[in-house]
Amino acid sequence: MSTVDLARFQFAWTSVNHFFFVPVTIGLALLTALLQTWWYRNKNPDLLRLTRFFGTLLLISVAVGVVTGLVQEFEFGMNWGAYSRLVGNVFGPPLAMEGLAAFFLESTFLGLWVFGWDKLSRRVHLLCIWLVAAGSMLSAAFILAANSWMHHPVGYKMEGGKPQLDNIVAVFTNPVFLWGYGKVVLALSELVQAFFPRTFQRARHQAVLRFHTSELAFRTLGFIASSLHQ
Repeated sequence: MSTVDLARFQFAWTSVNHFFFVPVTIGLALLTALLQTWWYRNKNPDLLRLTRFFGTLLLISVAVGVVTGLVQEFEFGMNWGAYSRLVGNVFGPPLAMEGLAAFFLESTFLGLWVFGWDKLSRRVHLLCIWLVAAGSMLSAAFILAANSWMHHPVGYKMEGGKPQLDNIVAVFTNPVFLWGYGKVVLALSELVQAFFPRTFQRARHQAVLRFHTSELAFRTLGFIASSLHQ
């Protein structure tokens, strides 16, 4: 086994572990936002308990996703430095947008949400978790746009033997990106449906929230399948 094979195996293993947390994080952020919105409207203490529970899972998912994502960044430079120098003018901008815009939006308002329960107004606190959900979806969009360019290069021209970005719109309308991002959205919708079934609609008149076990298992399996089929 050559060093190239080892580098490919290492990056593939890191990517698989990292990508699993992408739809999980997006789905949990949306689920937590929906639960807190429901609690904001009717002040059901059970909904507050569920909001805090899934919010804790969201925080763990974000933390693990950040750690695995940082490992990927180091592997880009250490294992694939020549490739990064070659295509960095096209591959770099979507990654920079993700780091400077989406990730900071997500992480900043996640911190405000975690530590602002007793410090922010209920309305502002609710807005924070919705901005976290928006930031997580934007983060996935920027990353998948960069990934899709490697599969189907668009929006560039060759200068001095290197690709130079000349149409950022083409990068974000890449058919590979649209298809891949659609599957991520499908995966997060499966996660939300798994934990937000019709039983929740009947919980308005119940003291305890219950789940249909069979429906929960079916939808969760669908979410996992959608997540891994990328």
